[in-house]
Amino acid sequence: MKVALYTLGCRVNSYESEAMAEKFIKEGYEVVSFDEFSDVYVINTCTVTNMGDKKSRQMIGRARRHNPEAIIAVVGCYSQIASDEIAQIEGVDVVLGSRNKGDIVYWVNRAREESKQVVEVKDVLKNNKFEQLAINEYQDKTRAFLKIQDGCNRFCSYCLIPFARGGVCSKEPEEILKEVKELSKNGFKEIILSGVHTASYGVDLEGNWDLVKILEEINKIEGIERIRIGSIDPTFFTEGVIEKICNLEKMCPHFHLSLQSGCDAPMRRMKRKYTAQEYKDVVENLRKYMKDVSITTDIIVGFPGETEEDFEDTLSLVKEVEYDSAFTFLYSRRGGTPADLMFDQVDEKVKKERFNRLVEVVNEISAKKN
Repeated sequence: MKVALYTLGCRVNSYESEAMAEKFIKEGYEVVSFDEFSDVYVINTCTVTNMGDKKSRQMIGRARRHNPEAIIAVVGCYSQIASDEIAQIEGVDVVLGSRNKGDIVYWVNRAREESKQVVEVKDVLKNNKFEQLAINEYQDKTRAFLKIQDGCNRFCSYCLIPFARGGVCSKEPEEILKEVKELSKNGFKEIILSGVHTASYGVDLEGNWDLVKILEEINKIEGIERIRIGSIDPTFFTEGVIEKICNLEKMCPHFHLSLQSGCDAPMRRMKRKYTAQEYKDVVENLRKYMKDVSITTDIIVGFPGETEEDFEDTLSLVKEVEYDSAFTFLYSRRGGTPADLMFDQVDEKVKKERFNRLVEVVNEISAKKN
């Protein structure tokens, strides 16, 4: 039997897709390219933007065209938010939520055996248990992604992820350290810690565990030479935290600090927990404690109520910080979020014009630095 997986979205999704592929292999499946004929197609979805939802639906259609008789499983964040909608799409046999991926092989086999559609979506706002999805055989033999945390408690006004991923739940530190030691024993030199809101690691655990402490413990493990962390909420980086992390000899000099806007007014409406000045202070301290640090970011253009002056503030901050690179997004309305109900939506033409100006500035800075 053959299985093909397609992943949309973040590094956490990529990690989980690799873990699901490994589960299929253990059950005797052969993993093939998504563009090949397969007996099973798995689409691991993203729902950060409307485009993510659209792309997921397109991949369902592509799978159906490749093999009309295949089992098609749709899993992840889009499934969590819109399971009824997905279940109505022609050809979909399995719909699993964001915390049901560990049982993917069981539900696929059951759907085939019973010739009956399966819809399994846990209530992630009530189920706050970390789903164990470990990877034993990485495709990259030198560095490994390690998911240490899931969920988010921040509820930014534009974001569905807390509803798609649930509240913060952390992997037990003993399990993380055991996995890192095993990776080191197998020759891996670099560990990349990832999560939905990585900075929240440990808030749900007993004891004094947090991201700093787990980094300090990983730093002690022999054989590991480099440590990276995924996107980090700027509020995590007090000067004390920055000093501790930057003093870890294995810590790589790169941090991805989500900005979203360089103006305080939009940030308040977004329900971000920092000001533009506080953000710049974090950048200044990172550069103070770590030589040649690389800083990247995410920026949303055209959030409701964004004025030309607000956007100019964002451009000014981008020029001042001089990011090594930036992921720029047009604001995407998401039903069910407070931002979707805001009355002062920005015209699409204005959004695109500002987006192009921002990309031009980002590219100019990147070209100068790199």
